[in-house]
Amino acid sequence: MNKIAEERMTPTRRSVNLGLVASLAAPAFSRGARAEGDTIKIGMVLPVTGPAADSGKYALTGAKIALDRVNKSGGVLGKPIELVTEDDQTTNPGAVLAFSKLAAQPDIVAFLGSIRSTQNHAMAADILKTGKPVCFGGTDPALTKMGNPWLIRFRPNDSYSGRVIAAYGVDTLGKKNWAIVHSTDAFGTGGFKALSAALDKSGAKVAIDQGYPNQSQDFTPVVLAIKSSGADIIGSYFTFDNDIAIFARQLRQLGVTLPWVGSASIIVAGAVKLAGPALWGTFGVADYAIDSSPEAQEFAKLYAEVSKAPADNYSSWTYDAIGVLSAAINKAGSTDPDKIRAAILSTKGYKGAEGEYNFDEFGDGLHGYNIVRNEKGVIVFDKHIEFKD
Repeated sequence: MNKIAEERMTPTRRSVNLGLVASLAAPAFSRGARAEGDTIKIGMVLPVTGPAADSGKYALTGAKIALDRVNKSGGVLGKPIELVTEDDQTTNPGAVLAFSKLAAQPDIVAFLGSIRSTQNHAMAADILKTGKPVCFGGTDPALTKMGNPWLIRFRPNDSYSGRVIAAYGVDTLGKKNWAIVHSTDAFGTGGFKALSAALDKSGAKVAIDQGYPNQSQDFTPVVLAIKSSGADIIGSYFTFDNDIAIFARQLRQLGVTLPWVGSASIIVAGAVKLAGPALWGTFGVADYAIDSSPEAQEFAKLYAEVSKAPADNYSSWTYDAIGVLSAAINKAGSTDPDKIRAAILSTKGYKGAEGEYNFDEFGDGLHGYNIVRNEKGVIVFDKHIEFKD
């Protein structure tokens, strides 16, 4: 196993102005952004409708908190920044359509993409053609390794989550016979491969792997297969909150009480609320954990002032993306896409809600995960595991 270097314990178009008034005309496409307007515009693809609509609300709230902070401290290049949003409808075709609408507006200088890897894959060709930075939250490792320089990630990728899940399950919990449950989309498949590789290096084995299609309504066959597999622990990569909630409830109903270490979806607010006691006692890797740093605590406080839901990674990555992007544009002194991209990739030591950003040449800014546990519905920070390679 790779050495752990450091361990510390339909479509709807909407504009979010935060009091700013702007005209959102959509002229013919042009790669260069027009900076002579009254605001600096950032496009955002997010789910307003569909099964992930709640996560879209969280993502938008995080972005708005950051936008408000940036604007109160002078804006970007002396101008306020503005979000222009499009609904991805929680589908790949919807994401492509949403991005194309935003890309058609030449005064948008950069974008926030999706937290879902499968949607970023769907948009990738248009992102490459548009030629402007897209800050995204999907964790499939392949997204920053396929020759698209405009994809810049604001969460740790799953080459790290797989290693952390394996390290915690094997080294801390002492379990070496794994059942892996994962969605069959790009995120779930990538996570399964990463976790399997990490377990192999640690000397553990995969007793059974169970892939499932998103928006499944019955996980009984999956649970029964795990129950008869001889596995002594579960690792998981779920894409949607409702799927993980259904699986968790059916797991408990059928008497399976194995230790469970999941990807970040196991501890997001929506899943915790929907699953209730069925997720109590589980562990997860979390890019965002309230007690992991002073910056994370500060964000949680800001988030609590505007939302009844607890802060989680749906909102923290967009908060960090707006912060880093705004600083990079100011550093570049320009809205030129190449200069913005170069400024983001040169960012080192930026302390965000999710952790310290040190971008590599591929566009990955974070290189570790937090381990958290669900204590009767409260997500409690355990430790942080960081990698240097």
